[in-house]
Amino acid sequence: MAKVTGWTGKLLRVNLSTGSISTQDSMKYKDLVGGAGFGYKILFDEVPPGTKALDEANKIVIAVGPFTGTGVPSSGRTNITTLSPTNPYHAATDGHMGGNFGPWMKFAGYDGIVIEGASKTPVWIRIEDDKVSIEDASNLWGKGTRDTSAEIAKIMGKEACVAAIGQAGENLINLSSVVNSNSHSAGGQGAVFGSKKLKAIGVKGTKAIPIAEGKAEEWLKLNDYFMKEIVGANNQHVVPSTPQPWAEYSNPSTRWTAQKDLFWGAAEPPVETGECPPGNTNWVGLRTQKGFFDLGPIAEERTIRMDGCYSCPIRCHSDMLVPELEKYGLSGYATSTCANYGCHSGVMVKGTADGDSKGMDMFIVKTLGARLVDDYGIWSNYMQLGRDFKYCYDHGVFKEKLPKEEYDSIPWDLLEKGDPAFLLDFYKRIALKQGEFYHIADGPYWLDKYWNLGEEYWAYKGNNLWSKMGYAKHHSNEAGSHVGTLVNVFKNRDANSHTHMNFIGAGLPIEILKEVAGEIFGSPDALDKPNDYTPMNVYKAKFAKWSMDRNFLHDSITLCNYTWPMAVSPSKSRNYRGDTALEAKFFTLATGVETSEADLDLVGERITTLSRADTIMRMGTVNLRKEHDAIPEWVFTADPDKKAYTPGTVKLDKKDTEEALTLLYKEYGWDEKTGAPTRACLEKLGLKDVADKLESLKLLP
Repeated sequence: MAKVTGWTGKLLRVNLSTGSISTQDSMKYKDLVGGAGFGYKILFDEVPPGTKALDEANKIVIAVGPFTGTGVPSSGRTNITTLSPTNPYHAATDGHMGGNFGPWMKFAGYDGIVIEGASKTPVWIRIEDDKVSIEDASNLWGKGTRDTSAEIAKIMGKEACVAAIGQAGENLINLSSVVNSNSHSAGGQGAVFGSKKLKAIGVKGTKAIPIAEGKAEEWLKLNDYFMKEIVGANNQHVVPSTPQPWAEYSNPSTRWTAQKDLFWGAAEPPVETGECPPGNTNWVGLRTQKGFFDLGPIAEERTIRMDGCYSCPIRCHSDMLVPELEKYGLSGYATSTCANYGCHSGVMVKGTADGDSKGMDMFIVKTLGARLVDDYGIWSNYMQLGRDFKYCYDHGVFKEKLPKEEYDSIPWDLLEKGDPAFLLDFYKRIALKQGEFYHIADGPYWLDKYWNLGEEYWAYKGNNLWSKMGYAKHHSNEAGSHVGTLVNVFKNRDANSHTHMNFIGAGLPIEILKEVAGEIFGSPDALDKPNDYTPMNVYKAKFAKWSMDRNFLHDSITLCNYTWPMAVSPSKSRNYRGDTALEAKFFTLATGVETSEADLDLVGERITTLSRADTIMRMGTVNLRKEHDAIPEWVFTADPDKKAYTPGTVKLDKKDTEEALTLLYKEYGWDEKTGAPTRACLEKLGLKDVADKLESLKLLP
């Protein structure tokens, strides 16, 4: 039998209660591949039901898969799985960060790190290949993530990668994050680190991650094929946002922003993105001028370069020159992407002083906010934090609930004037847990409990709240009708799944997308036209299942779900068809294990079902259909003057969405009445031990 490669074969375990450090064979969990798969299995096996997120008995599993460190394109993600403090059942969630931490962990020799117990005093973990130690972090406690990372780098060397929490995590703020490489964050786990008095993990390694023996030439050919024929821009958008001579199609909504006379203007000398037709691997990294996309035209002259994660050609992180930040006591640079730029505009409920949503004031709001939340280690809960603030501000909740002295101390005048300086006070109060105001970062469920916001809060259209589990929608019914709706139902935090949205939003004409949907899911009816929906059918259920399974698969092998899978391509010569078997092709070459697309789809299904079983155990109920799989009323009451399934609305019908749940349960082989995996389903997926445990808890349907 050929040597198995890709994995290191080791998990590192660090017990902060006892100080013990050990390793184990990671191949015990090989059927769950890595990342989220490892995380959910370890939590299911080892963290008892009834454990709360901030209890000593909770564990943190930081893990990656066999792709990480090998150079598979866009494989630099790191998965963190733990019980979450944001939902009422302390159910497990998995968060993800890009940057360099996962590859560095692999180079040190580990597929994952399991953090157990809790220290009585602040500590950090130092990992240098086989040398691992628990270090005193008293001098780091109270520092932001940037200073923490800098201090540890002074000790370990500048080549080390540091994942750290800021003051928000230290103070057990529910909406807190873990940050590495300055601006790459995993949302929701910072408080769990803080509860264990774990300030940071510093890692560096010198070990190679080999691919299958004798496969180097095939690897290079597959990578070349991927780069020249298949990959598009960020979110696998495959047509440019502006008309270009080489392109048959364009779509202004795509993130393929490259065009003539668009620059990285602060580069020395400035770099023109230009036209980037398929076929040249060196152009791929120029396609996504994300600063321009996220921050508006002003960002062009301020973009130093597009940055990103280890082994990713897309480069969706923008490094910005912002000397105006020096006014606020920060260096004149900012780097981030997507929601981490956008969430702060939601806090500025009165807009900005210049009144321009794409002007200089808003540019400063977004870059200043990004710097603050990354350093404090605050998570926006997919921008829900800003919406919660707006709701409480607009509805007089702060004035009613805060002590008068505290309310009067908040610089509301800065907010009214649209002054970005308001963010300094806003995020400081949250991170340092000052007064009562910090409850705005408890997360929606606990915020409602603490301030008794009531049903009006949950039903309020502008809130985008999806579930009493405490999360917002994330590409839901507006993204593929029933498909996006179903994807949003099943996790214990925002869906954070882009599988369906990458396909739906690729930029190609709907007629081509429906053809591709027919080829992948069995019928073009798997995909509805935007704002022109049809009732539920089995093909939409197949699309939704594929979306969730690929999402869990990507978070386990590990790949960036902001780019993968490759359902479509920018190549007219391919009739814009992608290659959904690419994950399996890279897997075979990375691991030496001959693997088909169907094999990996089964792995994704196994991990999805395992996460479902863990939720059942944490909630203590088999009836997830009733207790967990909520669809908010606003999905059915939107556009009151329109009927569901008529042009011009994304409204759905309640009875029909019940049928959607049933059809999806059938696709998984779960019990149709409860939405719970059956013993037969679990055993088919190689999860007999999971079935046995659920049966012992009387939690099998």
